[in-house]
Amino acid sequence: MEYTYAIIDSDATSNLQLQHYLDEYGDFSCTAMARNDDEGLNAILKFSPDVVFINLNEKARSFFRMIMELHQYVEQIPLLIGISKTTDYAYEAIKNSFFDYWLLPYNEFDIRKSLLRLKKRMPKEAEPQTICLKSYSDFQYLNTDDILYLQADNNATEFIMKDGSVTSAFKTLKTFENQLPRNFVRIHQSYIVNTNYISRINYGKSICALRSGQQQLPFSKSYKQNIDGLKKLLSKNTISALN
Repeated sequence: MEYTYAIIDSDATSNLQLQHYLDEYGDFSCTAMARNDDEGLNAILKFSPDVVFINLNEKARSFFRMIMELHQYVEQIPLLIGISKTTDYAYEAIKNSFFDYWLLPYNEFDIRKSLLRLKKRMPKEAEPQTICLKSYSDFQYLNTDDILYLQADNNATEFIMKDGSVTSAFKTLKTFENQLPRNFVRIHQSYIVNTNYISRINYGKSICALRSGQQQLPFSKSYKQNIDGLKKLLSKNTISALN
């Protein structure tokens, strides 16, 4: 299971460097990037990342106020790692319960030690592979690996399986959005797709093609950030051949 993270950093170079280091570990997935405290607060509330990296070189006081404000909205604060060129904000970071404090330029050895401590403190349990659809006294169990995608049908949801069968549940698509494993991504108001079956993302036509049955699902602009994250995830450990 992956750890999700957000980066709050107005420095594009520093941002890309950090993503590069984290990509090497394979089990860290970027869910959001923000340039300032307002965008950062919104990203944390929207995506609930496990870890938040904050570049404190600019407007550090605003970020510390953001963290204080965050306590008003969530019960559990994500692990916070401060980033700075100096130790000027280290004491304030400790007072605000930061998990760690990294000095720029990045030190690969320090990052490795910090991430190993993070994993030890916050071990990830294996995600459930079965979802139970309950209707009165009827209990139906679906293996999540066999689900191609979910489709909204008014106030119900259809589960389209890889064997071609369709199972309906009398709950909205939103109900299942945060219950499924993380390889399920919402790409449209009407669709959640199992990313393990995606074979193509076409931005020009706004479609995702599936390996099974050559099906195509539309994605909408409101979920483009999810698509961008999905493209990045699928691009890991692949060989790129540009036409």
